[in-house]
Amino acid sequence: MPSRPPQAICNALIRRSIDLQRLYRHAAASCEPGLRMVLSENVQTLDLLIADLQAQLRASGDKPREHGSWHAIVHRHLAGRLVHTIVRRDSAWIGVLAHHESALLHAFEKAIAAVPAESALILRRQLPRLRGIHLDMHNLVGSARY
Repeated sequence: MPSRPPQAICNALIRRSIDLQRLYRHAAASCEPGLRMVLSENVQTLDLLIADLQAQLRASGDKPREHGSWHAIVHRHLAGRLVHTIVRRDSAWIGVLAHHESALLHAFEKAIAAVPAESALILRRQLPRLRGIHLDMHNLVGSARY
């Protein structure tokens, strides 16, 4: 089975990042102010990550993704409705976001292993940002349990 070209892998990561960014925004709108601030900072981090990946694709002559996936829109609204029915909404949002954030980090790590060295370097530059979000969410998950 032929592997996907690096541009396709990068565009898939951009799409997943946009999906997560929108999920963060959706969650932040219904969370308490302190958590909203943390989630908004993660949105800004994802903004930078997405912009960097899009710029790299444009620089190489490719067309980057500008939008997330349609199924993420459905998922975001369903998650919002489900979380609305839960007593500890902030904790529920933290769990949902942590799950998707972890999946995005793993997708980046998997992509780095699958693409040529030059493309891997571009993706590897984003890892500190993703790991920063990962640490935020890991800390929030730990505090949300209490």
